Amino acid sequence: MKKIYLSTCTVCTILGVSAQNVLWQKDIKSSTQDFLSQVTTTIDQQYLITGSSIQSDKAQQGSKQNNGYDFHLVKLNKQGEEVWEKYFSGNNHDYLSATVSTQEGGFLLAGTSYSGKGLDKKEDSRGGSDIWLIRISESGDEIWQKTLGTSSDEEAKAVIQSTDLGFFVAGNVQNSSQGYGSKDVWITRLDKDGKELSQLIVGGKGLDEVEKMIPTKDGGALLGIYSRSSEVQGSGLRNPESKSSDERSVSSTAISQMPKASSNFGEGDYWIIKLDKNGKVEWEKNFGGKGDDHIRTLSLTSNGYIIGGESRSERSGNKTVGIEEGTDLWLISLNERGDEQWQKSYNFKNRDILMGASVIHSGDDKSSKGILLGGYTQAEGRIEKDDETFWMLYLDGNGNEQWRKHVSGESRQKEERLSDLKLNRDGSIILAGTSAKDLGKENWKIVKLGDKQVNDLIEKYDIKIYPNPVSDYAYIEIRFDFKEADIMLYDMSGRQLQNLKTKNRVTKINTQALVQGAYLVTIKTDNNKTANAKLIKK
Repeated sequence: MKKIYLSTCTVCTILGVSAQNVLWQKDIKSSTQDFLSQVTTTIDQQYLITGSSIQSDKAQQGSKQNNGYDFHLVKLNKQGEEVWEKYFSGNNHDYLSATVSTQEGGFLLAGTSYSGKGLDKKEDSRGGSDIWLIRISESGDEIWQKTLGTSSDEEAKAVIQSTDLGFFVAGNVQNSSQGYGSKDVWITRLDKDGKELSQLIVGGKGLDEVEKMIPTKDGGALLGIYSRSSEVQGSGLRNPESKSSDERSVSSTAISQMPKASSNFGEGDYWIIKLDKNGKVEWEKNFGGKGDDHIRTLSLTSNGYIIGGESRSERSGNKTVGIEEGTDLWLISLNERGDEQWQKSYNFKNRDILMGASVIHSGDDKSSKGILLGGYTQAEGRIEKDDETFWMLYLDGNGNEQWRKHVSGESRQKEERLSDLKLNRDGSIILAGTSAKDLGKENWKIVKLGDKQVNDLIEKYDIKIYPNPVSDYAYIEIRFDFKEADIMLYDMSGRQLQNLKTKNRVTKINTQALVQGAYLVTIKTDNNKTANAKLIKK
């Protein structure tokens, strides 16, 4: 259905930095307006590209075909070759918003559905739009699915996996009787099998939209919310047990409510909420100037968080940096309690939009070496040379700019918008976005870069274990060349517990039977190379 093109080319640079090497580019062509939401890096370093498409060439035959938007997934291997392509369809429009790679293998998809029961959707609509979750295997086959919602309109925006292997799903709910304003934030916590454990609505008196959510080291979650709300006076956490049955969700899980306690500084602010592992609010913070400040990204650092977006505010409120032209990028570093460490701004001229951020950590995770940002610039007024082109900005750990580069790839279209950026463990970079020759015909454009400057910052190792500490499954990555290797697992007394043969650079092992404690993983290859690493079972 969609033709896919591979190419090798170079990257445009500025500030006198040498060109990068484009390892490959993938163009997934479309004759309709396709939306790309995210690129998800799998544990074995493959890539799942996700978004929403209309299947105009009727790839799905017979009764499965519908004329609306469907969840659209394309999995690529490390070389950019297609592994598989999948659609999940309801009988109306369904938009895939967020995806997370799970520790057990596979993915959880979270999207917004306007469909009732039918085609791939197995549950009825709750009323209006709902959140549609689908858990799939590594090969794209459905494991389970769930519809979340009330009689109001809900939309999915973010999903993460927590340290207990369950999930946090965050979205928005409009004009809910259980909310506070025209749009509130709705967070649902589920176990790994999709059972709802808790629900929480947070909001102020106006409009609050969740833009991003990341997992925290303590098993909780950090939410980045674009807030156009004032605080709710004289109201605390509402007890869900006191509500009547008609106020509750269609599910049996009661909804807790937490009003916004911090006040906005301007038209739109960054609103940050930290949840603990049980989904309860630990703290909230508000950042903004007198204008419109729109949060886009969150990243975990060694001792806190980086929050970023675009700003139209001069120095005002608690914003201590001004703007140069159009919108500027505005980054804030926070510690784990949400206290500000520093803030900086950056400018590409016109409307600068930040869409992705990755932090480079030291090998012991005690410091952050640098921050890689990705986005694009929309023309406002005069057109600059590199408007509507993917860009990257690299900062040191204190937010000081080191270099910036524009990424043209194989070709330059009228309108190119970055959707997501991911930094790989080997120092390569994946950029995913849309490229439109004509409006309404947005192709997906995926570019993999090799960058020596970034690669030099990545810690080198012979063997890597992740996640570590581990709950159930761990992945062993071997970085040197071999044809066949033995992976041996020992307890600290030297007793061998497992011995696996592998020909793969990344091998999955099951640690469910292990008791809590430390273990030794030893690698021996056919060319007499050896390596050791410690595995921690929690």
